[in-house]
Amino acid sequence: MYTLPNKALWTGRVDSETDPATFRFHQVVKHSSVDELADKENGFSLIGFESEEGVRRNKGRLGAKKAPDAIRKALAPIPYNIQCSVPTVDVGNVVCEGENLEQAQAELGSYVNGLLAKSLTPIILGGGHETLYGHYLGVREFIGPDAKLGLINIDAHFDMREAEQPSSGTMFRQILESDANAGYLVLGIQPFGNTKALFKKADELNCAYILAEILTLHNLPEMTAVIDAFSSQYDYLLLTLCTDSLAASAAPGVSAPSPFGLDPLVVRQLLRHVASKQKLLSFDISEVNPDLDIQEKTVKLAAYFVAEVMDSFHHESDIKEWHDDSRT
Repeated sequence: MYTLPNKALWTGRVDSETDPATFRFHQVVKHSSVDELADKENGFSLIGFESEEGVRRNKGRLGAKKAPDAIRKALAPIPYNIQCSVPTVDVGNVVCEGENLEQAQAELGSYVNGLLAKSLTPIILGGGHETLYGHYLGVREFIGPDAKLGLINIDAHFDMREAEQPSSGTMFRQILESDANAGYLVLGIQPFGNTKALFKKADELNCAYILAEILTLHNLPEMTAVIDAFSSQYDYLLLTLCTDSLAASAAPGVSAPSPFGLDPLVVRQLLRHVASKQKLLSFDISEVNPDLDIQEKTVKLAAYFVAEVMDSFHHESDIKEWHDDSRT
């Protein structure tokens, strides 16, 4: 169920072996098993979730289990221009073996809780979007049952289906129907990507959402105000990005591509804004499918999104500067 980090993935150009200003991710990222981590690491942790069982149950196209290592490989040569001088450690992958999704999600949750306890910010590389449920289990275990947790999802779909088995399309319904202290905001909803029944269920469970057609660069200041209002109601935040929220032209390598999806520039600004919030504990990116990708467009975009989240983590001044610039 757990594999050690693969150091061979972390390779790339070396401009200097001594000047940190030239370093790329592959020169900075450390490698460790979860058990070998120090008590207080104070940095970022990359953990993969090799799973597509939830996608299979949801009758989607398979291949997402290959994403964690593909994203690492694409991240390796990117310049390590992270503003905060904290370490990043790759702690390997949780693997869903066969149909044992629930067990794998529980295992991921255990590791996420352990990473948070060691002051490491989990950056979770999915996997199908069933990754989110394991992510949630770990955060909830860490903060306790009484803390108010806001779930922010960038997605074309509510992922609130009713089904006999949990899948990549059920997670938020599972959470909201069992956790009275959780709330849900989803950004990028597609009207023709969700049935009327799902919109009704979203309203019944007090889900907040913004339609994809409203999310433009021009409207972002107003949209981030919605995020701020939602976030103010919670003690902690969890952020998840489903890459099928993006326009298929930018992210073809997903299980359910969206021809009317979001502009990557919009998603980048949403990620930056949420990552700037002190309440944010963790981030996952899901539904990247290397088998369906074209010239690694989706994998590379995912790697850049990971870098953007890490760079923006709790840097509110940078987001304010962008808001000011956008109004001029």
